[in-house]
Amino acid sequence: MPYPGAAGAAAEASSPKGTEPVPVFAPDSLVLNRKLPLWYQVSQSLRASILGRAPDAPLRLPTEDRLAGHYGVSVLTMRQALKELEGEGLISRHRRRGTFIEPDARRERTVRLLGSVDAIVAQQSGEETTLLGHGPQPVPAEYSEYFPGSPEAVSYRRLRRDRATGEPANWAENLIHPEVARRVDPELLEHGWPMTKVLRDSAGVRISRITDTLEARLADPETSRLLQVPLLSPILHYTGVTYDDRGRVVDVVRIHYRGDRFAFSMTVEAAPE
Repeated sequence: MPYPGAAGAAAEASSPKGTEPVPVFAPDSLVLNRKLPLWYQVSQSLRASILGRAPDAPLRLPTEDRLAGHYGVSVLTMRQALKELEGEGLISRHRRRGTFIEPDARRERTVRLLGSVDAIVAQQSGEETTLLGHGPQPVPAEYSEYFPGSPEAVSYRRLRRDRATGEPANWAENLIHPEVARRVDPELLEHGWPMTKVLRDSAGVRISRITDTLEARLADPETSRLLQVPLLSPILHYTGVTYDDRGRVVDVVRIHYRGDRFAFSMTVEAAPE
């Protein structure tokens, strides 16, 4: 049953008799598209509602049960959506107290897009690849959260060139969980296999999802040298985090694209009438 006041107005939570009702934030409604994971759609919709809320809107969210009823999904699906938002720092969850919007959460959020693993493999294919090197290295501090208990990861560095012109297109570094890296065949990378394909089709990793982040940066000295672009020229920096079916991170990739040879495109499919 839809949550009352779903257009974004405040609703009230039940309170003990004789006390004032607790103001509760009411998210917008959502028409679900069954072609995409429900948790993903719910998290995106709830994120949009949170970031677009009025300054004086309540910070307390309804209970998991009431949110699940509002969106028409199971409590487990709702819990997964809330976990995604909690990981981004948009909400905090407190046992016995409830779930709250973080008042200081940034309103500018990274756009995350969902697609199939096959689509990602196709996008990574079609370029000449040079394996620059591979071996263990300390996990960078900014990625330590992805490798709990593993101070080292195995790095694979590659330079990709346009097949038609031979010019550098991007360079990538994959940080692979040591346990998984033992099953990675570097020769497949030299033969042009994307790492996603190597992990799935050769190393036997059952990939559950990949989280993508794309941002604009300026070329550092190494990127300038490898991509043959001026120092501090614009590039597109992609970070991809690959999870297996147990929810463990198996790969974190950083790809540096030449800004003059890469276009970012997305397709948004409307929900069925």
